[in-house]
Amino acid sequence: MPIVVTPSGQACGAVVSGIDLSEPLNDEIVAEIRANWLKHHVLSFPRQNMSDDDLERFTLYFGDFGHDPFFDPIQGREHIAAIRRDADETSPLFAENWHSDWSFQEYPPAGTCLLGITIPPIGGDTLFANQHVALDVMPSDMRAKLEGKIAIHSARMAYAPDGAYGEKDEGRSMAIRPDESARETQRHPLVRAHPETGKLGLFSCMGYIIGFDEMTQTEAWPLLTELYAWQSREKFIYRHKWEPGTLVMWDNRSVLHCATGGYEGHDRLLHRTTIAASA
Repeated sequence: MPIVVTPSGQACGAVVSGIDLSEPLNDEIVAEIRANWLKHHVLSFPRQNMSDDDLERFTLYFGDFGHDPFFDPIQGREHIAAIRRDADETSPLFAENWHSDWSFQEYPPAGTCLLGITIPPIGGDTLFANQHVALDVMPSDMRAKLEGKIAIHSARMAYAPDGAYGEKDEGRSMAIRPDESARETQRHPLVRAHPETGKLGLFSCMGYIIGFDEMTQTEAWPLLTELYAWQSREKFIYRHKWEPGTLVMWDNRSVLHCATGGYEGHDRLLHRTTIAASA
């Protein structure tokens, strides 16, 4: 039976049905999934009954495992992290800001896979913002200010010991490990071609982007705040509503994403892998 791909009708995203991800996939099906991943940027696979072995096998169809520098993996695994929040947790919500995963790495991951395990009955949607569309419809005067800019990326504001998830971040159920290495920087073009499709898009945003080459912080900050507001406009967004057993894979080269809350008093658990860049 062929897979069925149903676009979300929003700025990106599609639902894939007619497939069982607990079973190995043949090369033809993998190629079809990849083509749709590149086209829609976010794919969701509902009603799956996947083990951690299945999640790892699926991830490896699309590349090697990426490196998750500030998460401890779950027990017995090297490449699966738990995105977890306990019902009684009062720490600030994890990842409630727009970002592209690990953009501060020399070779940021191509994609991320997230499997819903314990899903609250309300809240907890994940938002995705299409950064190809964000560039395509950007006003020409704004685009002229951004084209050619080399962005400076760092994890310092999040994962340094004095960062948001650093030593003062207490009572969190997730296994986050802050480290001084978060202060390191990498440089990437802000406007860049997707390595597989060649389509231009914006890459990452304020938070992991801390400035631009050849600009002072005073000069860069207004441009970063203007960019951030533009990238996350409603018309660029797909809102994913989770159900238990849903696997979502997204293309970090094409979209930003952020978490939302609204499920206070409920446990939430998802297992995550990253797909390494082909470098």
